[in-house]
Amino acid sequence: MRGTVQKKGNKWYAVIYDGVNPATGNYRRRWVSAGTRRGDAEKLLAELVKRSHRGETVVSEKLTLGEYLTERWLPIQEARLRKSTHDAYRRNIELHVIPALGRRPLDQLSPEDIDMFYAALLKSGRKKRPGEKGPARGLAPKSVHNIHVMLNKALGDAARKGTAVRNVVALADAPSLQARKRPEIKAWEIDQLVRFLDAIASHRMAPAFYFAAHTGMRRGEVLGVRWRDIDLDAGRVSVRQSLVSVAYEVSISDVKTGTSRRTIDIDDGIVRVVADWHTTRTDERGGFAPAADDLVFVKADGTSMHPDIFSQLFDRTVAKIDIPDISLHDLRHTHATLLLKAGVNVKVVSERLGHASVAFTMNVYQHVLPGMQAEAADTFSLLINNQRRAAGAATSRNGASQTPMRAALPVRGETG
Repeated sequence: MRGTVQKKGNKWYAVIYDGVNPATGNYRRRWVSAGTRRGDAEKLLAELVKRSHRGETVVSEKLTLGEYLTERWLPIQEARLRKSTHDAYRRNIELHVIPALGRRPLDQLSPEDIDMFYAALLKSGRKKRPGEKGPARGLAPKSVHNIHVMLNKALGDAARKGTAVRNVVALADAPSLQARKRPEIKAWEIDQLVRFLDAIASHRMAPAFYFAAHTGMRRGEVLGVRWRDIDLDAGRVSVRQSLVSVAYEVSISDVKTGTSRRTIDIDDGIVRVVADWHTTRTDERGGFAPAADDLVFVKADGTSMHPDIFSQLFDRTVAKIDIPDISLHDLRHTHATLLLKAGVNVKVVSERLGHASVAFTMNVYQHVLPGMQAEAADTFSLLINNQRRAAGAATSRNGASQTPMRAALPVRGETG
């Protein structure tokens, strides 16, 4: 295969000669966009020639980015991804990628196109709700970064399989997450948590909120726990699955990450709460105890509670009492914050929460750690002072008996 580099407007292209058209006898040429720099076009042409010499597919067919994502790539991912992740990919493609770049042919995409796409999302990418007025707002850098990760994987797969010439997303500049404002962690003090638990106590689903507050488990993990996951004799709960909502449809999913699969110790009070709840469910089932694989926290008819309804119940209860307004997920932050303030080792807290690492836990709850470090500094100083006092006391006790012996010893330089 032969080729050259040429410029059209302000863009450079790698032009490859893809055989002869038998109808006209002329060379068939395909123009592959390389961006605004000649050097990039030369590198791209060299890569295409190498692929041809190795017998690899250079460009298999004409596809737009929208056709590739919706008809080829996304259907394949459905069996490989969690339902919530696949749904997030679908929504990002439909809401953001298709309107901006969906009609662009794959072989005409350039890194600059992707950079401009990200810039537009950051400036005005947030879709307005019905009836919403005012100027368009931008997406958060984290949201744009998630779109970048998705596109990078999709175009990487296309380049690997020969559907696209190269992965232009890998050459684009992903939005930086370093300078983004850290979201404020909201958490209750212990007296505020107690007031909430007292306020929710009369509701049928109160045991689920008690359970969430005492374990720090995520919403989906609480609603997804089965009876066989709880060992009341040992006082432990195993986190193995999650109840999730995808496009408002409820389904059982695996836990969020590998470290989310964990075992959490529960205290005697929560053991009694769960035991009483088991009695309640047995009564609601006409005297038949729930099966081991049944979900624990369900409605009276045995059907699962929708996660959004569970959150709304929490919000309505909080609104009725005079305590700071936090979300249901902040109940998890409350669990962690109260433990850390009480001096529980951060590694233990990290394990209870199912975080990927202790470093991540420290990063999230660094607002709690400065006070703990001050206590650590005071403790270290106390250790030093105690040792000095102990050494001084020992010297005082032994001083009288040591003096005569020291007097009897010859001074250096004297002879006996």
